[in-house]
Amino acid sequence: MAEIQENIQTPPPVPTDKGTDAPAFRIDQKLHQILYKEESRPKLEPMPENVLPEPVYPQKPNPVEMTERQYQKLNAIRTWKTWGSPYFKSRWHSGELRPIIPYLFTEWKCNLDCHYCWSYNNAVKGMTEDVAKRSIDWLHSIGSRVLALMGGEPLLRPKFIHKIVDYSAKKDIFVYLPTNGRLMKPDVIDRLGDAGIATVNLAVDSVKERKSLPKAFEPIRPYFDYLVKRQRYYGYTVMFNINICHNNMDDVKELTEIARSNGIATDYHINETPMTEQDHFKHLTENQTYLTPDDWPKVDALLDYLNDKRINHGYKMVNPIQHMEDMKLLMRGKVPPWQCRAGQNSLIIRTDGTLAPCFPMYSATHDWGVVGDHKFEVKQLDEMKVDCTKHCLSTCNYILGYCYDTMRVLTWAAKQARHGFKGASGSF
Repeated sequence: MAEIQENIQTPPPVPTDKGTDAPAFRIDQKLHQILYKEESRPKLEPMPENVLPEPVYPQKPNPVEMTERQYQKLNAIRTWKTWGSPYFKSRWHSGELRPIIPYLFTEWKCNLDCHYCWSYNNAVKGMTEDVAKRSIDWLHSIGSRVLALMGGEPLLRPKFIHKIVDYSAKKDIFVYLPTNGRLMKPDVIDRLGDAGIATVNLAVDSVKERKSLPKAFEPIRPYFDYLVKRQRYYGYTVMFNINICHNNMDDVKELTEIARSNGIATDYHINETPMTEQDHFKHLTENQTYLTPDDWPKVDALLDYLNDKRINHGYKMVNPIQHMEDMKLLMRGKVPPWQCRAGQNSLIIRTDGTLAPCFPMYSATHDWGVVGDHKFEVKQLDEMKVDCTKHCLSTCNYILGYCYDTMRVLTWAAKQARHGFKGASGSF
């Protein structure tokens, strides 16, 4: 990738009367050609007899509600074992692949059609038990103790997810489940809670459902209430994941208040057009969700409002403060330099068991290897990131970049110690 030249900034989306049009991809043309060569990805040879164990349910027939102290202690111990200890080991073994946050794409299908989202394709077959089990075993063997289940919508196959959570939790792995909540019925919540789910991240973009933003709060309100109610019976945490779009800025504030009133955290994203080519995506034109230059001052004000709620009113938010500030530059196509750890301390496992460094590269044909046999090379990744980090501000990789700033980590750890480690306070 040495031939990658200085990036040519993509112009902002073009508004039309019916919505906004966008280019097929935002990365440099030369980088695109390198990532999308004709040769196919590698293949992970199947082992059909390799299946996940059948979970015992219930393991805890009559769970008792924890006190606040018990709940905090459980999550503090789990956080150290699954995030803290593996992180420090990754610093010691800095020359090895040590994914602190690996993402397992169990599905590339979804039950909803959010008009900004290209992260699904209903023609793609879901992950097999063989690939899931081999992925979990491999990640565990290289020191990873976190597993984020991704899609599409993971709960399209709740029994499969139950098996993954149960198998992973028994290996002391922190399992993180993003979902739109439509399929999270009380029985599913109890089964996943009983199996040892650690965090449920509810993706909601609006209060009332609308065609372009179907990830709405009202349709899942009964499931949400039950999910929050059962937190202290099983020990998991809950948060909202909210995408800031052209047509939901009032909803963002309302959803933030709903999260606050229920004692859960929030995580925010700036809506973006696809960074890399997505042939299956059908909403590149006339899209009601894409931000335009007219929206920039409104988004600036919204981000300032959210940071004020966090700094001065104690609202729980995952994004670092500076990350929220940098979002203002992201939507203007002027992302400041940042340290991306994709392919080093984070990675994705596709449904077929092939590897890639990050979400935007899911569709790339470049060969990064397969489960158990990675081909990540720091030089190749660094050359790629010269361009792609100018178009991306991934929350998790952004936080990972800050985590590998030693002084910042020590300062943050000292702050947590002053608070008695009673849940993470503040951010990097």
